Amino acid sequence: MSQTEEIADKAPEEGQPAGGGWLAVAAVAGATFTVVTSEMLPVGLLTSIGHTLHVSEGTAGLTLTITGLVGAASAPLLTPLLGRLDRRVLLCSMMALLVLGNLLAAWAPNFGVMVVARVIIGIGMGVVWAVAAGLAVRLVPGTVIGPATSLIFSGIAVASVLGVPAGTYIGELDDWRAAFAVIAALAVVVLIALAALLPPLPAEQVIRLGGVLKLIGNLRVATGLAVVALLVTGHFAAYTYVRPALEEISEVSPTVIGTLLLVYGVAGVLGNFVASAGAVRSPRGTLLVIALVLAATVGLLPLLGGSVLTAGVLLAVWGISYGGVSVSTQTWLLAAAPQAREAAASLFVGVFNGAIALGALAGGLAADGAGIEAVMWLGGALALAALMVAALGRAPENGQLG
Repeated sequence: MSQTEEIADKAPEEGQPAGGGWLAVAAVAGATFTVVTSEMLPVGLLTSIGHTLHVSEGTAGLTLTITGLVGAASAPLLTPLLGRLDRRVLLCSMMALLVLGNLLAAWAPNFGVMVVARVIIGIGMGVVWAVAAGLAVRLVPGTVIGPATSLIFSGIAVASVLGVPAGTYIGELDDWRAAFAVIAALAVVVLIALAALLPPLPAEQVIRLGGVLKLIGNLRVATGLAVVALLVTGHFAAYTYVRPALEEISEVSPTVIGTLLLVYGVAGVLGNFVASAGAVRSPRGTLLVIALVLAATVGLLPLLGGSVLTAGVLLAVWGISYGGVSVSTQTWLLAAAPQAREAAASLFVGVFNGAIALGALAGGLAADGAGIEAVMWLGGALALAALMVAALGRAPENGQLG
């Protein structure tokens, strides 16, 4: 059996109702939003988590590192192992796991229990993200596969930029435990929607680990993965510690931090849709702009972010640039391997979440060893490195998905 036969999904059967397909796509987008929000949630709550569980901010940042590492491993390893399961059953099972992990995090009496909770969340997140990316082709007619795939991606992008400010606001209204409880409740709602709206999705092809790893030999895929690794590591090295950065550099009060992160989130949603349109025409060109703007804003925060106003402006520009990262990089990778989209998606999720973990870890080491300003400069330097790789490496000619 060829690699393409092993990992390519078939198109939806003729006669499949398009309306039901779009409702199912919306449910899958809700799943990607929920899993990525669960992953990102500690970012805006690090100070509170560290205080309650009696650990430093750098140690509290490991809650993000652990989930990222587990997600990075579960996507390329568990997706092939569970590849024979009906996709509806698989997604619902992983959402149930997410409910359990978030409830355990909300209850956690100590940091050890929190670590266990974040491992559970990482398993569910990695598998859901990897499987969801390739489902549009099975849910809607061929003429609208591209827009449906973009909608599924938007759940990831919107969660990346709105999940943190939402969690911060909930934490300020009550406490950080309430934020995890709310996400657990959202996961229950999404689980019900998936069970009700997804059609049966039996595994049509066996995805083998060897076939997934062979994609790394595709130079366009390899370049895209390198860009993902550098951009996401740089972003999360800085963004994991954005709250203490705003407190120390800009002297922002806790109540204003929630507002600033909301500004960042709204700007990020705008950036997602702007980048989505640009990536269809040129993934390379779009990512060059994103990397340049991201490097400038993150690097300038310690120099120009001394007031609430300038910090807010820089955060808004940061949000616009990073809001386009997930949709642009996923478009790059799926266009680079059009006959192996689920396999490419599993590699993407593995590298993306490994980079989140590495970024959170590197940011914690920099924060504890050299201070918050060094964390921002580290993030800017890695974004510049991503710019160079995107400019010099191999790229798909366009980002057409359907």
